[in-house]
Amino acid sequence: MLVLRSAPPSPFGRKVVIAAAVLGFKDKITVEQADYTSETDSLRQQNPLGKIPVLILEDATTLYDSRVITEYLDFLAGGEKLYPAGAARFEVLTKQALADGICDAAIQIVYEKRFHEEQKQNEELISYQKQKIIRALDAFSTNPLQKIKHSSPNGAQIALACALGYLDLRMEGFWRNDYPQLVEWLEDFAANIPEFNATKCV
Repeated sequence: MLVLRSAPPSPFGRKVVIAAAVLGFKDKITVEQADYTSETDSLRQQNPLGKIPVLILEDATTLYDSRVITEYLDFLAGGEKLYPAGAARFEVLTKQALADGICDAAIQIVYEKRFHEEQKQNEELISYQKQKIIRALDAFSTNPLQKIKHSSPNGAQIALACALGYLDLRMEGFWRNDYPQLVEWLEDFAANIPEFNATKCV
């Protein structure tokens, strides 16, 4: 049995859980809560960076981060399920990186607000990170990802869905009024991939 160290709010952990379900590994992975803030949690031994998610293999080998883990799951499934072969692969990987970047920027904003009193928050940093998010959303809006076909999303589609879900969770869905086409895309994703709503954190 594989073990996934993660936490429900993590968009990166959510990405792995959805990928596992899509690839048919849902019953072969145990999800174990990890506390990245705790010095006593074994997470820091499993990943020296102390970040989630981490996948622990049956021989105790650990894999991180989410991009490596989803690649591994795709490999276990026979390959070319989440990441196509040839030139198309690099488009998927690039758009996955863009979606993951939305999460990275949003997490920076969350941490700044969580760990500093309002009057001590770095507004320049917050603005800088939010502009990254907006530029990424603009890019996805201008060059949208295809809707899901036959319940078989690729790695970029899963990553974008999790990024938008994280913006809903942590940034009050500020993007929804300005990007109705992305709202429609996400609704289609959720309708076709049941694990998306099943992993929703409130």
